[in-house]
Amino acid sequence: MILASAVALLLQETGVVTSEFIYERAPYPSCHASTLAETTSGLAAAWFGGSDEGRPDVGIWFSRHDGKSWSEPVRVAKDDRHPCWNPVLFQPKEGPLLLFYKVGPSPKAWWGLLRTSDDGGKTWSDAKKLPDGILGPIKNKPVQLADGTILCPTSTEHDGWRVHFERSADGGRTWEKTGAVNDGKTFGAIQPAILRTKEGNLLALCRSRQQKIVQVSSTDGGKTWSDMSATVLPNPNSGIDAVTLADGRHLLVYNPTPKGRTPLAVAVSTDGATWKDVVVLESEKGEYSYPAIIQAADGRIHVAYTWKRERVKHVVLDPAKLAPRD
Repeated sequence: MILASAVALLLQETGVVTSEFIYERAPYPSCHASTLAETTSGLAAAWFGGSDEGRPDVGIWFSRHDGKSWSEPVRVAKDDRHPCWNPVLFQPKEGPLLLFYKVGPSPKAWWGLLRTSDDGGKTWSDAKKLPDGILGPIKNKPVQLADGTILCPTSTEHDGWRVHFERSADGGRTWEKTGAVNDGKTFGAIQPAILRTKEGNLLALCRSRQQKIVQVSSTDGGKTWSDMSATVLPNPNSGIDAVTLADGRHLLVYNPTPKGRTPLAVAVSTDGATWKDVVVLESEKGEYSYPAIIQAADGRIHVAYTWKRERVKHVVLDPAKLAPRD
């Protein structure tokens, strides 16, 4: 009991408020690619689960948090022939909760679908296939711009690893997209995560094949983007996520190593260029990967990630204990 109390105190000092599994048991052995959103009725999470990534039985699973505990996971999407991939939840300022996901034999040949919920995920609309060439957010959450436009960070893998961005000005009914912002050769990059700078611009950090997190920026709301460049942050060809906090600081969840998917850490930055690791979420042997991160209305930070491909872990962080600040 004394040891448990000491561990709890140490976690609180590092900014960790709670650390838990979203579920203990599930009717499938493998899971991956979790996503988080805050709805009007509480926190929501989704991920894909089945016998193994890429198997036809893999579907999208969903759970809601009522303020006390997570609900039993329910399957909200499945295809008769192909696996489901990479769900992304997003709650716009107005309108229903959005659930984007992909279906197809592989990331080189998948297509995007969208379901919506008017009650925080209790019930869902039928799945709607996105227009040809539109995949929706590929792993990380969209951002909503001041004019209401939903900007989705996306990427493709059929012609090299290439980053794109998709825009919807009407809540996901119609779409337009940018061309690829990289050639897939100098940098093979996918799965961007969008940050907002204090100057009102956008910065996207991306997974790459070059052992570094790479970046692009935009000064016109995501219509055009800069050339891609490498950061100093390591990347073992594994997914990342990032968020800009209400106070202007940026948080990044990533594997701070050029090889392997452990440890998993949270880094903080005031300018999007200089980063400092402030919390190590996992450091033991195993895979801890594909994080999702959001800030809730009460200011607390929520992180979800793959725990050994067996379960989804949820960690709550106190932003007041995550230095640095300007």
